[in-house]
Amino acid sequence: MHPDLAKLLEAGRINQAVANRLDQLAPGKFCLHKAWGAGKVTDWDLPGKKVTIDFEQSSGQTMDLQFAIQRTEFLDAGDFRAKKVEQLEELRALSKSDPVELVCHLLASHGGTMTVDALEKELSGAVISADDFRKWWESAKRSLRDSKRVVVPSRRTDPLQLRSGDMSPAEALVSDFEQARDLKTMAKALEAITGDLNLFKADTAALQRLLAGINDTAAKNVRISLGPALELLSARDEMVRAFDDMELPAESLRLSDLLASEENRLADALNGLASGRQRAIYEEFPAAFGERWVDVLTFIFDKVGTRGVAEIAKLLEERGQMKKLSEHLVSALARRSLGTDALIWVCRERDTTASGIFSSEVGACILNLLETDHLSDGPRKTTRLQSMLSDDKELLGDIVGSMDVNEARNFGRRLMECPVFSELDRKSLMARVIKARPETGELVAGRGGKKEQELLVSWPSLEKKKAELDDIIRNRIPQNTKDISIAREYGDLRENFEYKSAKDHQKYLNNRKTELQRDISRARGTDFKAADISAVNIGTIVKLVNEAGKQTTYTVLGAWDSDPEKAELSYLSELGAAFLNKKIGETVEVRDENEVTHSYTIQSIAAVNP
Repeated sequence: MHPDLAKLLEAGRINQAVANRLDQLAPGKFCLHKAWGAGKVTDWDLPGKKVTIDFEQSSGQTMDLQFAIQRTEFLDAGDFRAKKVEQLEELRALSKSDPVELVCHLLASHGGTMTVDALEKELSGAVISADDFRKWWESAKRSLRDSKRVVVPSRRTDPLQLRSGDMSPAEALVSDFEQARDLKTMAKALEAITGDLNLFKADTAALQRLLAGINDTAAKNVRISLGPALELLSARDEMVRAFDDMELPAESLRLSDLLASEENRLADALNGLASGRQRAIYEEFPAAFGERWVDVLTFIFDKVGTRGVAEIAKLLEERGQMKKLSEHLVSALARRSLGTDALIWVCRERDTTASGIFSSEVGACILNLLETDHLSDGPRKTTRLQSMLSDDKELLGDIVGSMDVNEARNFGRRLMECPVFSELDRKSLMARVIKARPETGELVAGRGGKKEQELLVSWPSLEKKKAELDDIIRNRIPQNTKDISIAREYGDLRENFEYKSAKDHQKYLNNRKTELQRDISRARGTDFKAADISAVNIGTIVKLVNEAGKQTTYTVLGAWDSDPEKAELSYLSELGAAFLNKKIGETVEVRDENEVTHSYTIQSIAAVNP
C-alpha cells in the first residue's frame, strides 16, 4: 500500500476498504476510463482530493478524486491496455514478430473472448496502422488457426475465444467440436479436423474421443436433422480411412445403414450440403442399396439441388451407369416434368454428358417452368433458369436448330407471348431464334407495333395481385430497407451474411414489384358473365369423354386462375390453350404425365356465369 495511505489508515482517517480503492489510483498504477481509455496515474494530491492521469486519448488529465473512483476501474500492469500506455513500441514489435502471442495477450485481458470488431478497435491505429490492419488480420487469422490457441469463427459477428493453455493441438480441435452449439457448426469443426489429421497420429486418445462424440451426436439427431447427421458420419469415415490401422467400433452407426433406413428422406436431407460432401455420400449408395443404387440416385436426381445434380451425373458417368439416368431425363422432358436444377444441367452439358438428352423438348420445358412459376404465388423459383436463357448466347439457337419449321415458329410464338420477359429481353431472345431459324422472322415482322398482350383475369385474382403489390410497396420494401441498414452495422460486408441476404431479398422485392406492375397494367378484370358457349372460351365449363367412355370436366378461366385440384385451367396453360375455340363434337388430343396421348371428345360447353 502507498505510504501516504498507510499513514491515513493508521490515523483512523480512512477505513480499509477506502484505502484499498485509493491504492488502485496511486501514482504509477493503471486504470481504465470508458471514454478516455487506459491511463497511468502520474500524481495525486490527497488533501486537495485531486489525481492526475495520463490517458491514451487525454494526457495530463486532472480529475476530482471521488469522480476518478466512480468513473475508472483498476487495470493490472500486465493488462494489454495498460501496456498500450507505457509499452506501445513493444506491442508494435510483437504484432510483427508474433501476432498470435499479441492476440492471445489481448484476449486474456478481455476475459478470453472478444469480437473481431472489438479487436480491431483495440489494435487499429495504435498498435497497427489503420491502412495495414486488414492485411495484417488476414495473415494473423491463418496463424491463429494453425496455432490452435484461439478459436477463430467463420463469421465476423461471432467472438474469438482463447483456448485453455494446457490443451494439445489435437485436444483443442476436439474441444471445438464438442463445444459447437449446433450440427452445422460441428460439421465445420469436423472439416477443419480432416485438414489436420496428422495431429492425431500422436494423440490417439483424442481421436477415439472424437469418434465417439461424432457417433453419439449423429445418432441423437437423425430424426430431426438427417442432412447434418449424414455429413458428420461421412466426415468421420473419411478420417478413419486416413489411418491404416484404424477401424470403427462394431457398435458405431454406419453411413450405409443410415442411408438405407432413411431412403424416403434423402433428397431433402442432401439438398444444401457442400458438393464434395454430397459426392462422398453418393459413393456409399452401392453399399447402402446394392443393385438398386442407380435407381435410387436417378429418383433423387432432380431433388437434391444444383450441387447434387452435378455430382450424381459425374458419379454415374464415371461408373458407366448413365443409360438409366438418360432414359429418365428424356421421359421427364417429354412429360414437361423436369425441374429447374436438372434442366439447367442438361443445358450446360448439352455438348458433353447430356448430348443424347438435349432436344427440342428442352425449349418447351423451359417455357412451361417459367410461365408456371410466374403465375404462381410466392418467391420466384426459376430465376437462374431465366438468367441462363439470357446469358447463354448459343442456347436458343441450339434449341430451335433441331426443330422443323412449324415447331420453330410455335416456339418463337410462345417465346414472344411469355409474360416472364420484358419487351426488351423478348426482342433480344427472338433475335437469337431468328438468327438460327430465319423462317421465324415473320413472327416479329407481323407483330409490328402492337402493344403487349392483354391478360384476361378474374376480379378476385386481380385484387390478390393488387394487394400483394400494395404490401410490397407499403410494408416489405420499407422493412427491407431497415434490415439492410441494420445488417450494414454488423461489420465487414464481404463476410456479412445478414447484409448479403437482405440485399438479395431487395432484388427479389424490386423484381417482383416490376412484374406485378407490368401484369396489372396488362390485366382486364372480368366476372366471366355470359361467355360465348358456341365454342370453348374463357369462362366456360367443358365436359369431355375419352375413348373408354370416361367423362372429365374442366373449367377454363383467367390467366391467374389455375387450380389443378379443382380442375380449373388458366387459358394460358398448355392444356387450357388446347381446348380454346374447340366446338362440341370436336376431338382434343391430350398427353398425360406418362407421355401417353389420349383423345377426348367435347360433349358439352356451359358458361361459368350465365
